[in-house]
Amino acid sequence: MATQDENQEVTMEAEVKPDDAEPLCESAEKVDSDSVSQTEEGNSTTQDSSIINGDNADSEQEMVDLKIIWNKIKYDLKIPLDSSGAKLKEAIHSLTGLPPAMQKVMYKGLLPEDKTLREIKITNGAKVMVVGSTMNDVLAVNTPKEVIQQEVKAEENKKEPLCSQKQHRKVLDKGKPDDIMPAVKGTKERLPTVPLAGMYNKSGGKVRLTFKLEQDQLWIGTKERTEKVPMGSIKNVVTESIEGHDGYHMMAFQLGPTEASQYWIYWVPSQFVDAIKDTVLGKWQYF
Repeated sequence: MATQDENQEVTMEAEVKPDDAEPLCESAEKVDSDSVSQTEEGNSTTQDSSIINGDNADSEQEMVDLKIIWNKIKYDLKIPLDSSGAKLKEAIHSLTGLPPAMQKVMYKGLLPEDKTLREIKITNGAKVMVVGSTMNDVLAVNTPKEVIQQEVKAEENKKEPLCSQKQHRKVLDKGKPDDIMPAVKGTKERLPTVPLAGMYNKSGGKVRLTFKLEQDQLWIGTKERTEKVPMGSIKNVVTESIEGHDGYHMMAFQLGPTEASQYWIYWVPSQFVDAIKDTVLGKWQYF
């Protein structure tokens, strides 16, 4: 009898074991549920990251990678190729903190705000030079320029045409140089990619102009030497069409506070006059 009772107890214990194993199944189901939840969360995180990085937006527009150089610091910028020059300035503002109104943006000359990057043929990896200062610096440097320009303009109105003045006639009477760059009347062009050469200076010697945009310098070269002039030090630019030669101008860079500091250049092709003035003085000079 004792043996039979012991067998019954063993059988009962065996029957109880499946009930004790049930929590293991529930635990397994919980693990599977947690894994699915974590997978869903991972997928959600990946999708959100893709949206934040702008992958979807980039795929809809053709982008261009640029190297922005300001104050000797290089910045990488990716921007839609159909962005305007004004939009590029806003992007540069985000990178550098330099307000658009205070920027001179250079790419083969002063970059136009109303044209797209595609229209001015900017390509991947292009270097874009930016020149600009804080508002306080601009006020300190440029307010005197505005006063000087107004005074110079008033004096010019009282004088006879520059072309008729004796000091200029002795150079102009030599005639147009044979190797001067051809003029294109009635057009405005950006600065050429090569130096402007073949012109005369006040002494009748040959002179060339090289615009070093990355250094914000104007190089005035003669046979004897090359003067490297910071554009910020040029107080004014005076120009006048040469009588009888409408395609050419005479031009002076005022390097000091008075007219005595003017450096005169003759036979400047008229299509580059506005680009030279904008590049040297900058459109933001009146702030």
